Amino acid sequence: MKYENRLTDTDKLQEKIRSHRPLDAYEVKQLKEYYRIGLTYTSNALEGNSLTESETKVVLEDGITIGGKPLKDHFEAIGHSEAFDLLYKLAEGQRITEDDILGLHRLFYYRIDAETAGKYRERNVIITGTDFTPPTPAAVPLAMQEFFGNLPTLRTLHPVEYAAMLHLQFVNIHPFIDGNGRTARLLMNLALLQAGYPITIIPPIIRGDYISALRDSNKGNNQPFINFITCCVWESQKEYLRLLESLDRK
Repeated sequence: MKYENRLTDTDKLQEKIRSHRPLDAYEVKQLKEYYRIGLTYTSNALEGNSLTESETKVVLEDGITIGGKPLKDHFEAIGHSEAFDLLYKLAEGQRITEDDILGLHRLFYYRIDAETAGKYRERNVIITGTDFTPPTPAAVPLAMQEFFGNLPTLRTLHPVEYAAMLHLQFVNIHPFIDGNGRTARLLMNLALLQAGYPITIIPPIIRGDYISALRDSNKGNNQPFINFITCCVWESQKEYLRLLESLDRK
């Protein structure tokens, strides 16, 4: 499926979102908890986690395990929820540092593998479904230094393009042994939150389009991925406005 570039549409919706601000503490808390479930469920589901959205809610809000579901899937939900809290804390600033990225991965991954959580990989990895080969372990630290060195230039882009390129460049380095996609989506949302945008969700139902756009970028064409993310942001903005209007009902 071909995705249109929706940057102009996102700008229009962002103006509407700004008209609802500032939000009070109750509204902020309600929205945060809504997106905790939504982002945790979708980001994990994109990677094959078997928990449904309602099961993710039960695990996170009630602390109840789901019978017949793998323990790893529960750990991924709980870990992502903890990383989500750090995401909101980091969104209060305007910088993105190496410690921020390592911290997000560590929180998400330490229950699954404490030894590799928050640490760059020491083994080569194969990315299934593509012929793209990420950097060797020895090349990862330098690639990440270049990544952070590029941030000032990337910040001159439109905020949505900036967030998309952060995701793209990070996931192409694939610095961790596992959890790179989830960390990339947290990183993308950190950039969006810092710029005043709502959390953006990539629905699992369009996973194929997401992977296809990433493959195009591996071949040197970033535009399909940027267009894809602009559409996801646009849809997420519409949902955010629906929630705001629901909270504002008299």
